[in-house]
Amino acid sequence: MRKITTILLLSFISFGVYAQDFAVRNYGFRLGLTATPTIGWIKPEQGKTEGVGLGFSYGLIGDFNFAPNYSFSTALTITTINGKSTEVNVSPYHATSSNAIPVSYDLKYRMQYIDLPLTIKLKTLKADGKRWYGQFGLSNSFMIGAKQDAIRSSAQVGDNVNITDYSRFYRAGLIIGGGGEFDISGNTSILAGLTFNNGFTNIAKDGTRDVKNHYLALNFGLFF
Repeated sequence: MRKITTILLLSFISFGVYAQDFAVRNYGFRLGLTATPTIGWIKPEQGKTEGVGLGFSYGLIGDFNFAPNYSFSTALTITTINGKSTEVNVSPYHATSSNAIPVSYDLKYRMQYIDLPLTIKLKTLKADGKRWYGQFGLSNSFMIGAKQDAIRSSAQVGDNVNITDYSRFYRAGLIIGGGGEFDISGNTSILAGLTFNNGFTNIAKDGTRDVKNHYLALNFGLFF
C-alpha cells in the first residue's frame, strides 16, 4: 500500500510540474472534486451476467490544458465496481481438481480500486458560460478491496468473503464519454457527463476463468 501511495504522489507531483509549464503558455491547469455514482456489471467468459450493481467513485480530478480546445485529463479516485454473475467452479468455494464435476455458483462482486485514468478531452469553444467535451483514454485501477457473496444450489456458501487473494491487483480499461462544463462564477464551474469504462483485463487470478468488469459513470464534478 505504501508503494502505491508513493507512486501516485510522484505522479501528481509530475503533473504539477507540467501544469506550471502549461500556465506559462496561458492554457492553465484546473483542479476539482468529483462524486460519481456508477452502474457496474460482471462479464465472465465461462458463465453469464446476472445483473448490475450500484457503486460510487469520489476523489480529485484535474485538467491540463495544452491547447485552447484540448486537455490532458486525469484523476485520483476511489472507485467501487459491483455486479452479479453465474460462474462454474469458482475459487475459493470449489475444490480444485482435474476431475471435479462442474458446479454453478451465483456470485455478487464488490470490487474497490484506486483509479488513475489517463485521458484526452476535446472541447468546444465556450459560449454563454458553457462548453461541451468528448473524452477518450485509458483507465488504470489498483485493487484495494474485493468482497463476494456466493450461492450454490440455493444455499449460501459465501457471505461477504474477502477474495483479495483470488483477484488481480491491476485492472485496465478503455474510457469513452462526454458531457459539459458550466460556469458558476469566476474560475468555478460544474462538470456533468456520462462515461463508459470497458474493462479488458481479467480480474480473476484463477487461470481457468476469464472475468471482466465494466461500468457506466454518471459524472459530477466541481472545478475551482
